[in-house]
Amino acid sequence: MEAVRPRTAASGPRLRRALIVTAGLTVLADLALWAVAPGTFRMLPMAYWIMAVLAVVADARPHPLPGRRVSRVVLPSTCFTFAIVLAWGFVPALAVQLIAVTVAGVRMRHAVPRTIHLALQHAAGLGAAAVVAGLVAWRIGPRPDLRDAALTCAAAAAWIAARYTVAAVVRRWTAERRPRHRRRAPADLLASAALLLLAPVLLVAAQVSPVLLPLALLALHAVHRMVRWAGESEQATRVDALTGLPNRRALQSTMSERGPDRQRALILLDLDQFRTVNDALGHGAGDRLLARVADRLTAAVPRHDLVVRLGGDEFAVLATRVEGAASARRIAEHLAEALSRPFPMDGTPVELTASMGIALQSGRRDGATLLREAETAMYEAKQHGDQVTVHGPDAPHASPERLALLADLRTALRRDPPDDGIVLYYQPQIAIATGEVVGVEALLRWRHPRRGLVGPEELLRVAEPTPVMRLLTARVLTEVVTQLAAWRFAGRPLRAAVNVSARDLHGGEFADLVGGLLRDHEVPADLLQLEITESALMTDPHRVLDTITRLDRMGVAISLDDFGTGFSSLQHLRRLPLAEVKIDRSFVLGMATDRGDAAIVRSVIGLAESLGLRAVAEGVEDDVTWRLLAAAGCHAAQGWFHARPMPAGELAEWLSRYRPIRPGVLRGPWSPAK
Repeated sequence: MEAVRPRTAASGPRLRRALIVTAGLTVLADLALWAVAPGTFRMLPMAYWIMAVLAVVADARPHPLPGRRVSRVVLPSTCFTFAIVLAWGFVPALAVQLIAVTVAGVRMRHAVPRTIHLALQHAAGLGAAAVVAGLVAWRIGPRPDLRDAALTCAAAAAWIAARYTVAAVVRRWTAERRPRHRRRAPADLLASAALLLLAPVLLVAAQVSPVLLPLALLALHAVHRMVRWAGESEQATRVDALTGLPNRRALQSTMSERGPDRQRALILLDLDQFRTVNDALGHGAGDRLLARVADRLTAAVPRHDLVVRLGGDEFAVLATRVEGAASARRIAEHLAEALSRPFPMDGTPVELTASMGIALQSGRRDGATLLREAETAMYEAKQHGDQVTVHGPDAPHASPERLALLADLRTALRRDPPDDGIVLYYQPQIAIATGEVVGVEALLRWRHPRRGLVGPEELLRVAEPTPVMRLLTARVLTEVVTQLAAWRFAGRPLRAAVNVSARDLHGGEFADLVGGLLRDHEVPADLLQLEITESALMTDPHRVLDTITRLDRMGVAISLDDFGTGFSSLQHLRRLPLAEVKIDRSFVLGMATDRGDAAIVRSVIGLAESLGLRAVAEGVEDDVTWRLLAAAGCHAAQGWFHARPMPAGELAEWLSRYRPIRPGVLRGPWSPAK
């Protein structure tokens, strides 16, 4: 793939020019060395020339590791040139190393500056080793002892220190990006050390018979395999297997790197309605489509930007040269235009759109925060039907008050209950036909240390567009399931309904969480019901279908909340494994005085009946509404007419006093006031 080639690689005419320039510089440098010390080269033995030839031949197969840094290249010639510097000095070793580096640079298609950089590193290493060897006037004899081994290690350490010092200095001068945290024992360092410590073996072999020297190629082959395996292993952890793009780990590593002082933008893309492709054409076609999306995104961005597959149908683009939100938005619109062209799949053109969230990064902002902000903006784009949303101070979710409240909530959720201030109230649900309590709905409250009691509307409005929502949902589910177990142990099993967001249902781990809580507390699945709002569900029904289906198979009922306020698709309503629909309180409150509201309520009840679903009315606050719902055939109701939401302790007391109330059905025709 093109993306795998190093950014500094040359090609075509540029490669030929680099070859000519590099070869010319090498010839000039070697001629200069020969002119400076002609007698040194004339006195060298046959073993030197054999090692020189082997060094050049070995570097025809260099060992590059993943990464842009020149120091991430291991040259097999190192063992030969290090042996030469120990036996015959710096100048003969440098002459061979320059030729070997040139061969390696041409083989890897390096530009001239990169080849020169690599040559400087190895020249510095050889110089440092020569200094260590010269200080003690030391040469390895035919019978090496412990002192020889120690001096070899000292010279090797000097070589390594000098090489990586030069690499660091050049990176600083050229403003090349560098990681904040170095990896422990990187593969290039281990491979270099192995090659250096092979040098004394070569010298001993040369003194026995120079014919033995070519056998070192077998050891070099083993080092090559080790470096190649290390490179492939590292690449596998940073590359998506399906598309060949960098993965989430590679993105996080890149965002954590400190580069030039320019603004970057992270654009998060989520393909809309991608599941329909899997349903219609199969998962194999879906995988091929994802690969084609990756190719199109890669072709649409400059080479200095990074295209990433985060997982599933989520991609990201890290734009490294933006001038603000407007510039980032133009890039996102360009990506949307690239994806708007149909993808031919088995003769069928497939149309795709994507919801995009943008977060801007400048200075030393944390990469994890940037990814979280881009994800928040992307979900907001989905919920509002926008193609692109920019996270920033002008966004509705980014006001200082809401950001402060969100930060306080995140801090509170790190504490153990009840220190987190999270409180659950329960409102009874009454069967209209019998007047009996058939369940409760768990309603969230938060006792803020300074603001007092924060209601569910404000709390969910702050948390739902962010990853904090998942933490909050897990906290609420844990308490509700614990309470269900306590009621069941006390001999009064109740069904409890809990509100969850579509964001909670996007991952399969949510079903695992629910199943684990039910098993741990020995609570039957039919005592738990999950409510999801109609508007959130209809934003991306295919994405949550798998999770809802798993929950349904467990026996957990799913309720569609606030029915009638969104843009329902009856096809989705028919396909989803729902147990009930809840009629929004805005219609229930007005049904006694408004003919339109009454007609909507009766229509929803009839629709639920025809689909085999329960119909539950919210906001029942008076006897008239209670009776009208009974006349319309509604199954259950909740509201202040029977009880306000209350803590679990007060609910137990209320249940002990409650006596079922059966509504009398209204006689004769009914005509609400206009």
